[in-house]
Amino acid sequence: MRIAVTGASGFCGGEVARLAAASGAEVLCVGRRPGPVGRHVRWDAATETPDLAGADVVVHLAAAVGDPRRGAEDAFRAVNVDGARRLLDAAAGRPVVWVSSASVYRPGPYAAALTEDHPIQAQRTAYGRTKAAGEKLALAAGAVVLRPRAVYGDADPHLMPRLRRIVRGGRAWLPGPDVTLSLTDVRNLADACLTAPGWPAGAYNITDGVAYRRDEIVSSVLGVPVRHVPVAAVRALAAVAGLRPSPVLTRYTIDQVTEGMVLDISRAKAQGWKPRYTLTPSG
Repeated sequence: MRIAVTGASGFCGGEVARLAAASGAEVLCVGRRPGPVGRHVRWDAATETPDLAGADVVVHLAAAVGDPRRGAEDAFRAVNVDGARRLLDAAAGRPVVWVSSASVYRPGPYAAALTEDHPIQAQRTAYGRTKAAGEKLALAAGAVVLRPRAVYGDADPHLMPRLRRIVRGGRAWLPGPDVTLSLTDVRNLADACLTAPGWPAGAYNITDGVAYRRDEIVSSVLGVPVRHVPVAAVRALAAVAGLRPSPVLTRYTIDQVTEGMVLDISRAKAQGWKPRYTLTPSG
């Protein structure tokens, strides 16, 4: 089996590439930089069509992630939508596993756990809007689309590093009240990516299968007690921070820790998949 993994030099793609190689697959790491294993196939998702010759399966994780600076949404669209279209053209009938995001779902509040039928609309960020547009193309092409939420793990470059920066005076200052939410261990995501080629086309939520209490998890991970600040004040600070390169506070980060979003993973479990890893308060 030859598996093409786009974005294999990144956090999630690298985990998928390593797991695929460990399972005995030949791995093609498709992206601007080489992945941790296998053969590098150079691809600039913003401008080029990838060479997928020899690949039996395509797992697509390459994406522009986070929040762009103001006025830079076109850069996200070039990768997450236009690049998506070029990748699907290049896949040419091969099975495609498309890693999307729970950020595509309409923002809360939520009365219950979200199934894959929850509306895909009104995303607050450029990331959510462009991921929704990209996955729409993938679904129309018959791909299996995975929707993880707040992926974490060793070498996480996004969520956990920014959470660590909120510690001041021996406290973790979090926006809004405590909420229940879903998280996705990167190892669970990687396992789903390599299991999903045999699933029926469509969308599947992928999480740890646990409804975590935000404050308990953050306090455990950071090793400090949690204190709350008003969400409105934090969003105002994020708007100002967004004018500078690489802001610590972004709308994307705030949404990850304030939305009480729990995902129903029954559809993936019906295919025989189940998460193997969870984040416990003891670490």
